[in-house]
Amino acid sequence: MALPRIPDYPLPAADALPASRATFALEPARAALLIHDMQRYFCAAYGAEAWAQDGALLQRIVSNIARLAVAARAAGMPVFYTAQKGDQFLPDRGLQANLWGPGMRAVPEHEEIIPPLAPQPGDIRLVKHRYSAFQRSNLETLMRARGRDQLIVTGIYAHIGCLATVGEAFQRDIEPFFAADALGDFSQDKHQMALDWVASCAGVVLSGDAACARIGGAQ
Repeated sequence: MALPRIPDYPLPAADALPASRATFALEPARAALLIHDMQRYFCAAYGAEAWAQDGALLQRIVSNIARLAVAARAAGMPVFYTAQKGDQFLPDRGLQANLWGPGMRAVPEHEEIIPPLAPQPGDIRLVKHRYSAFQRSNLETLMRARGRDQLIVTGIYAHIGCLATVGEAFQRDIEPFFAADALGDFSQDKHQMALDWVASCAGVVLSGDAACARIGGAQ
């Protein structure tokens, strides 16, 4: 039930992304950025402090997320984080306990957002309860209050919480964008599966460079 040890794999190349059925066009004045579950507990599956190891998979993912966060803040876009709490009451944790066990402990070594992606003043941190960032949170309310109906999804893990968030955004009429190389997963196959599903069923798959160019070009 523990998280797997995740080996390095190539991130998706911009010229090899699946074609998206959706025709949504990213508009920074309508969009928000989500940095999903980038806590020490989840990131440890890539290796101890792998975000600081040059060329490591997690370091490449984190670099791509960080560039998007800088661009989003510069454009005045809301930046949301999800983060679980440790030592969850097991009945409250629900069916996740059956698949993943008790989860993280209530210690900084588990709960903290990794240093390169630490939230900045004005960013919004949401407590995570289930796979989807929308479940038992006020993410949609906070987005609507800010006139936002598009969501760029980054973080880990692509085929679990990130995918569930995209699916629920779509069902709430929030246009989802999946930043392909600003996501991480258990394996290249799982990562690709998530991209394929989003492209065919719910949103727009694009590279971090394409998203940054669109955000910066609209400033």
